[in-house]
Amino acid sequence: MRTTQNPMVLISSDLLVQLMRRTGDGREVSVRDLAQAAGCHPSKIGHLRSGERSTATHDEALAIARRLGVDLLVLWEHTGRTVQAPTEPFLAAVSA
Repeated sequence: MRTTQNPMVLISSDLLVQLMRRTGDGREVSVRDLAQAAGCHPSKIGHLRSGERSTATHDEALAIARRLGVDLLVLWEHTGRTVQAPTEPFLAAVSA
């Protein structure tokens, strides 16, 4: 069973474009290469660049940030919870 992830939100499509032009190692990265690093379709990277799309899974966002040579939170922000919600038995024990 695949675990669900809260999507990460791109802070700025313009920043993504700038970072793709000059990555952490000083070289440019293509849409295709970035998509391959993130494990997604190149059209998703294209949509992120254009602002048509603003979200990616945590794993995709982390892979994109790593390929660009920046910390995750330079380019992305979390949505929803960053830790799993407590289970029911835990809640019952706390309230008792």
